[in-house]
Amino acid sequence: MGPLEGIKVLDLTSMVSGPVAAMMLGDQGADVIKVEPIHGEQLRHLGETHNGLNPGFYSCNRNKRSLAVDLKTELGKQILWDLIKDADVLLQNFRPGAMRRMGFPEEEVRKVNRGIIFVSISGFGEKGPYAHKRVYDPIVQALSCATDIQADRKTQRPNMFRIILADKVSALTAAQAVSSALFHRERHGEGQHIKISMLEATIAFLWPEGMGGLVFADQEMDIKRTYSSIDLIYETQDGYMTISIISDKEWQAVCSALDREDLIDDERFSTALARRKNAELRREVIAAEVSKRATVDLLEKLDAADVPCAPLLDRTELLDHPQIVESGTILREIQEGFGEVRQARPAARFGETPASVRTPAPQLGEHTVIVLQSLGYDQKRCDKLLEGKVVLQSP
Repeated sequence: MGPLEGIKVLDLTSMVSGPVAAMMLGDQGADVIKVEPIHGEQLRHLGETHNGLNPGFYSCNRNKRSLAVDLKTELGKQILWDLIKDADVLLQNFRPGAMRRMGFPEEEVRKVNRGIIFVSISGFGEKGPYAHKRVYDPIVQALSCATDIQADRKTQRPNMFRIILADKVSALTAAQAVSSALFHRERHGEGQHIKISMLEATIAFLWPEGMGGLVFADQEMDIKRTYSSIDLIYETQDGYMTISIISDKEWQAVCSALDREDLIDDERFSTALARRKNAELRREVIAAEVSKRATVDLLEKLDAADVPCAPLLDRTELLDHPQIVESGTILREIQEGFGEVRQARPAARFGETPASVRTPAPQLGEHTVIVLQSLGYDQKRCDKLLEGKVVLQSP
């Protein structure tokens, strides 16, 4: 079992940031109970489905049990209070103040369970003009300057990352913070409230190189140049590849591999600083040489010279790439009702307590009765809750 075996997590979150954080804890062995409304959380209803689940929901909610409950009812609220009593972690990503309005403010939760780790993920935190606004990933990308970092080189038109970036960065931040809080509790016996702003998590993620020009207030640098060397996609005779050059040794090796030894001592490129100052010209020179050659030939020569390089894969090529296959990066498992399911392996490989994908994402209310019975509810009480539509059990 994983390193978090025995940890009980209540996942009240929806969409991506909270569900992925809770899933990571589940991958590492925690017992995650997904507490969701009778109609299901929002992500369940987005996109085409297979056996009732869409790929996005499935990939954000594996290793969880689903309890469907109406928290607007007093009986539903009592169920959550009963769950809170022995929970280790509670995650929620409602807008600030929502948990209080629902009747579960952090200070009241702590009266019931002093050691609980209470996690609040919000778009912008509790203060400021945006604090109570609705938020999705593109809004955070816009405010965090991710769109400026991704701007088109020639036109400077801002661009979005074409993935859900801010949510997943916030999920990683939350999962790491929970682990630290659990470690603190183990040492000092106290729980705490963790507050995570998606905007702050994304800015922190982008800062080291994306905001490099802003680091020294007394000597601000050209913000556009601080990340210009990252976009290194080159077109070959038969496709695309990337070549990454930082050290002088790598530059010399690239020049030799491309039969352009004359560039090695060219003062425009002979040092790392010079190559940064002349980044666009350097790209143009390399691009011209790369375009004359086939991808496989370039990879062979550059690999032999120990120059970091790789082909650009599309998403179907990924599955059969030898590095992916040999390392077992993509898990392929037969799941009842779904057939073969592909999932990315949990990235952290623990030597003694391995993370794992044990169960598929749950159907809505799939484990409702089992969870209630674990709280001591007998069948008669469960039936009454089901009949009153306080809870839902999937067929």
